[in-house]
Amino acid sequence: MKQLFILLGLFPLLALGQQRPNILYIMSDDHDANAISAYNKTLIQTPNIDRLAKEGILFTRSFVGNSICGPARATLLTGLHSHKNGFIDNRSRFDGSQQTMPKLMQQAGYQTAVIGKWHLSTYPTGFDYWKILPGQGQYYEPRIIHMNGDTSTYHGYATDVITDESLQWLQEKRDSSKPFMLLLHHKAPHRYFFPSLHYLELYHTKTFPEPASLYTDTTGRGAAWRLQTMSILPDMKLSSDLKVDPAYLMDIPWLKPDSAEINYYRAIFNRVPAAERKRFIEIYKERGETIRKLRPQGKELLRLKYQWYMQDYLACVASVDENIGRVLDYLDKSGLARNTLVIYTSDQGFYLGQNGWFDKRWMYDISMRSPLLARWPGHIKPGSKTNTMVQNIDYAPTILDVAGTPIPANMQGLSLRPVLENPAKTLPRNSLYYHFYEYKADHTVLQHVGVRTDRYKLLYFYTVNEWQLFDLQKDPAELTNLVNDQQYQGILADMKKELLRLRNQYDDHEAAGELR
Repeated sequence: MKQLFILLGLFPLLALGQQRPNILYIMSDDHDANAISAYNKTLIQTPNIDRLAKEGILFTRSFVGNSICGPARATLLTGLHSHKNGFIDNRSRFDGSQQTMPKLMQQAGYQTAVIGKWHLSTYPTGFDYWKILPGQGQYYEPRIIHMNGDTSTYHGYATDVITDESLQWLQEKRDSSKPFMLLLHHKAPHRYFFPSLHYLELYHTKTFPEPASLYTDTTGRGAAWRLQTMSILPDMKLSSDLKVDPAYLMDIPWLKPDSAEINYYRAIFNRVPAAERKRFIEIYKERGETIRKLRPQGKELLRLKYQWYMQDYLACVASVDENIGRVLDYLDKSGLARNTLVIYTSDQGFYLGQNGWFDKRWMYDISMRSPLLARWPGHIKPGSKTNTMVQNIDYAPTILDVAGTPIPANMQGLSLRPVLENPAKTLPRNSLYYHFYEYKADHTVLQHVGVRTDRYKLLYFYTVNEWQLFDLQKDPAELTNLVNDQQYQGILADMKKELLRLRNQYDDHEAAGELR
């Protein structure tokens, strides 16, 4: 009788477990919103990602607090800005002993898994299952670290492999009696951009529209712009970035690659299976012959580099979109879609030629903004859209809230569940905080803090005492610094006060001595 009583007492809990939604969080790397056709139809068609907008909600103003790979992942796990979770740049090591959203989900009865890019230096904690890429990972023949510490090489293209492993876990390895939370993290389309052969075949002959600011003269715009090394023309290498055989470049002094570029070119092609390698070399040979024929410089070289960059980058995106379609199809066919919240985002935005740049790191909207789409049948009205400003500190609280789990008071983000269920709602927050720390490791972007409101943005490059103020309504491209404009001195004073308020609210001691 006692055993029967215990079993009867468990029935409501078991039923509750079945009712709680599954959560599938998909994050790609460096996928700019403009490379999703639900946001912008001029560059690429992404029908599978677009399904999430059609069947769910699209966020038009989703941002990050530190636009770089590892810190974005640490913020997802903790709901905290970088200075609070301890992972401020890609040289950091994540403290897996701290409170994290996956651990709280485990305690709530969820089965947790992460598969794909991790990039946090230490092994995952709070997950019942994990398979991760070491570091940035490789596009071809990727190595994957298993939970037991072993590392294996997997045959194929990383985007396909990560999807295969995720589908295998969903189909065969998870405990179907529990709700699940799966973090599916793609490597693509991270630099150095290496497409699958199928999509390179489709994209290598395409021509893409040039951004209005591709040829912008960036001189005279301050120390931050002068020192950066993320300009396509001088900083994107033909051999390592754009796969031009060094043999075509050796007799052109201004394009001759150094030994590191040559070695990287050889290394990436050596990873491609021999059956496909020949065709890859044939396609990229066209670029080498163009360079040898034209011997381009200046704008002519920039024009070529931009087109080749976009061909490779968008071909990588196309593979991501195809594989998201595979996952969505499985959820639909298996019946899991009815009770699964699917979230798609990227760790940050990415420059696609604006200002003549590639990469991220800046607080400017191109890199601070990330795509965010979600589908949750019965909770999110299909075709919804919201202009509410959200930030990646909100992801962990949202996942916990959707799972019916209390949100810890120390988490700095807000739950997006009210907005998911009613896009007309707004969050009790009028501004966003940003702090970028990494300098000289890659692309030489100066450290800076800043604040963004609906209309204005203030950045402070504190190592050179340089301020920038932008009116986003009049200048969405953020090309006109208004810090010395007399008409904006009142706005400047207000924005400085708001930056200090947020610095104190988020308890950012690193910035305490920098702001004045």
